[in-house]
Amino acid sequence: MNGQTAYNKPVTLKNILKFAVPTIAMSVFMSFYTMVDGLFVSNLIGTSALSAINLTAPVIQVVTAISTMLATGGSAVIMKKMGEQKPKEAREDFTFLILVNVVVGLVMTMLGYCLMERIFGGMGLSTEVAGYCTSYLSRYLLFTVPILLMNNFTLYMIAAEKAALSLICSVSGGILNIVLDYVFIGLLEMGISGAAIATGLGYSVTAVVGLFVFCRKKSLLHFARPVFRFKVLAGAAANGCSEMATALVTGIITMMFNWTMLCYVGEDGVAAVTIIMYVLMFASSLYTGYSYGVAPMLSYYYGAENHNKLKQLVSTSLKVIAVISLATAAASFAATRPLVSIFARPDDPVYELAVAGNQICTLALFFIGFNIFASGMFTALSNGIVSAVLAFSRSFVFMLIAMLTLPAMLGVNGIWLATPAAELMALGLSLFMFWKNRPRYHY
Repeated sequence: MNGQTAYNKPVTLKNILKFAVPTIAMSVFMSFYTMVDGLFVSNLIGTSALSAINLTAPVIQVVTAISTMLATGGSAVIMKKMGEQKPKEAREDFTFLILVNVVVGLVMTMLGYCLMERIFGGMGLSTEVAGYCTSYLSRYLLFTVPILLMNNFTLYMIAAEKAALSLICSVSGGILNIVLDYVFIGLLEMGISGAAIATGLGYSVTAVVGLFVFCRKKSLLHFARPVFRFKVLAGAAANGCSEMATALVTGIITMMFNWTMLCYVGEDGVAAVTIIMYVLMFASSLYTGYSYGVAPMLSYYYGAENHNKLKQLVSTSLKVIAVISLATAAASFAATRPLVSIFARPDDPVYELAVAGNQICTLALFFIGFNIFASGMFTALSNGIVSAVLAFSRSFVFMLIAMLTLPAMLGVNGIWLATPAAELMALGLSLFMFWKNRPRYHY
């Protein structure tokens, strides 16, 4: 089996990077989807429209949360079965989980349309910003099912040794998004609605290609007659619940950031938060991409009970994460003003807010990578409980503590400091869980 040949290669930095580099690049290009929208929206429409994109983010994260859970958790379950030499069951489960995602997408689309007016109407926003929010989200929801399929096919292509193809799809989608943003916003003057449609079509590239790829019997993973196994669905949900929790609580925390900024600074503060989120998202995509890349290897070695390779993979990964962390933090500190100037002009009040905020929030880059990898590692090892505890504590509990205390003491600077403080607390918990579970997994 082709999958065995690749997974049986020695665990060296070179072989790990063959898995991880395409997924890192893919994750970076996926982060461009949102960033490109922000670039065009802020420069061609204005920072009020940029605020609206951030205000719709929590709703979008809720819509995609269940799919994220099934994609990450399902990948771990299926690749574990591959490692146990059960390819037929793995393919049946794969097809079943994809169908579940389609149903979830249709349900979440309907809920989104039913609730959006109520959500934005209760925020106390200006008429202009509320209109931007409704226009953006109403177009974005049209692409819910393709976006959920993209979330799944991205990971399953990696697991099926098609990381390079996944990268090509992501790059193609990113380029299409950029071109369509210019056409829809700049030339056709479709406003923020054009940005949403461009993003949806960019995401759809991976969904369309994935349908063709997984229809081919030659693929390591391919569509088969689905078999409903409640245990598989429950296992995927349990393993991926940390990723769902991250998506959900990220939406909640984003909403808290927005509300706090509205109270302290106003809508300019929300625009500044959006810019800093783009910078952190870009840096975090490096860690997320690496974690996604090595996850199938972790699952396979765990299923095959190859403790030596598992230990080598984890050890090397921690070193890689450390290098990326130092590099991204240094780059963010050095390039703060050029990065912010891409989104806001120096004479815009949003500019100085974002510059000050980014210099403080960059401290979080020293810790984020280890926390993302720790949560992803336990998901890949089919330990959804530990992964969920790490993700939920990091994204919600620690952020909630920081957001409730630091702004009250330090004002706006406390808002910016909340993210580094929460990530530092999460790092302590990650180290504890790593040490506690080492005897069980032999990494």
